[in-house]
Amino acid sequence: MVLPYNLRALGKRLLLNKCIASQWRTFASETAGGRASDPAGTTVNVPSKDIVTPLPPLSQPIPDLPPVQYARPGDQKNVTQVTRLSNGLRVASENRFGQFCTVGVVIDSGPRYELAFPSGISHFLEKLAFQSTSEYGERDVIFRELERHGGICDCQSTRDTFVYAASADSRGLESVTRILSEVVLRPQLSMDEVELARQAVQFDLETLGMRPEQEPIVMDMVHAAAYRDNTLGFPKLCPSDNVPKIDRDTLLSYLRLHHTPERMVLAGVGVPHDELVRLAERYFVQGSATWENEKSRSSNPKSVDTSIAQYTGGSKLEECAIPVYAAVGLPELAHVVIGLKGCSHQDKDFIAACVLNMMMGGGGSFSAGGPGKGMYTRLYTNVLNRYHWMYSATAYNHAYGDTGLFCIHATAPPTHVRSLVEVITRELFTMQSRPGDQELRRAKTQLQSMLLMNLEARPVVFEDIGRQVLATGERRRPEHFIQEIGKQQTPSFYTMNRLPNCVLFFAEKITAEDVQNVARKMLSSAPALAARGEIKGIPEVKDIHSALANEGRFPGNRRLTLFR
Repeated sequence: MVLPYNLRALGKRLLLNKCIASQWRTFASETAGGRASDPAGTTVNVPSKDIVTPLPPLSQPIPDLPPVQYARPGDQKNVTQVTRLSNGLRVASENRFGQFCTVGVVIDSGPRYELAFPSGISHFLEKLAFQSTSEYGERDVIFRELERHGGICDCQSTRDTFVYAASADSRGLESVTRILSEVVLRPQLSMDEVELARQAVQFDLETLGMRPEQEPIVMDMVHAAAYRDNTLGFPKLCPSDNVPKIDRDTLLSYLRLHHTPERMVLAGVGVPHDELVRLAERYFVQGSATWENEKSRSSNPKSVDTSIAQYTGGSKLEECAIPVYAAVGLPELAHVVIGLKGCSHQDKDFIAACVLNMMMGGGGSFSAGGPGKGMYTRLYTNVLNRYHWMYSATAYNHAYGDTGLFCIHATAPPTHVRSLVEVITRELFTMQSRPGDQELRRAKTQLQSMLLMNLEARPVVFEDIGRQVLATGERRRPEHFIQEIGKQQTPSFYTMNRLPNCVLFFAEKITAEDVQNVARKMLSSAPALAARGEIKGIPEVKDIHSALANEGRFPGNRRLTLFR
């Protein structure tokens, strides 16, 4: 029964093809002698000589048309101007082309100054930002004022800085400056707002504990291990025990010491400097701060802690269950961070440390992307591409004003936690091996590219200006760092357009020996170990220290295999 049916179908298909062929021959015969055929009767197309437009063909220039003037890169060397006001406030700005501007206040504040205070004040202040002030009765009034100028606002804290910032239309510069002055100097900090902030902090802590991503927690832990009980070792996240302890009086006492004009920089991008200075004198110099009009009832210190960070090394471990998202398909992971003493952003080895960080690179085993994401870095080629059980390995270079921390954060299933530590320890030891010419050039080029691309964003330029002026009183331009990074043999199109006035053939500043020296200096320090999750069997920090002094090998250790 199958064969006759197929024969009938085949017959219908042949008949249909015959009809189509007949219709095509009819069409070809009807169009013979026209555009679709030549005199020989073939179907080869020939150009038409019919005039369809009075304009000349595109291969000829249009008459009486003025010569084309192609766009050329303009002078990008906008000078960053800095002015110190009578009350000690520094105003720094850089005028750039564009309709929008970014203005904010960068403060020399943060968790590292909370020695005599309950840890977590900075976490509370983040939640209390852009709330009611003496002039604005509630936060909705502030947001409506910003929305009139298409503006947005944000507040972030790091371990040694606190930033209030807003981006808006340049015509709303005065409104933005007035809002910033009110938020920074004259917040109401009502009891209701403090209580809502307490609930928000508690919610943050509960949420972080429920996430598979553990980076904020383990970074707090490795800093606590590296700088035990001093400065940078104080937690950025408010400890759960301190949530009920922080009240309005404690906040006012902290703000009275640390949020003073001489510890602030008002930075702006895309604004005239003289206009910003005039507005700063009006809103930041005139008037008084909230804490100046109220007496604190708390018995907190009368001066700012000026301690220099003391690197100690050590370990901070937490045995717990890491949440798992079943929809993601990843197993339960143990998180381990191994750190070494780095260098500050004012150290002469800072650029070499940044090149070393790019050379180590890393990321996740399942992250998408090509070489631009660092697929040729050491942590990819030596770790993620070799050990199937390693889910992520990323190098970090934390630089502060007086010290630094270089660390590698890696994750793997709990059954491989010991092997994870062995692999990362070996990679830390091999940092001091001499990099190849291609590897070094790739790391330096990627660092230059990342620097330039990040500075394309206006908020990043604002933060760069604010942090540099706060730390040094001036701002070094990207050309300085591009030249300090090293030699660029062939000028790229990107560099020629973004830095037209910059020297394109640089001297060989950062060499392989520089990278080796900074790696050796890091390896001479005691390691810091932080781990969280199911971490039974993890080596002790003293074993890691011994391995770093013994070519990365643990005493009495078996050979690592790729197939376990």
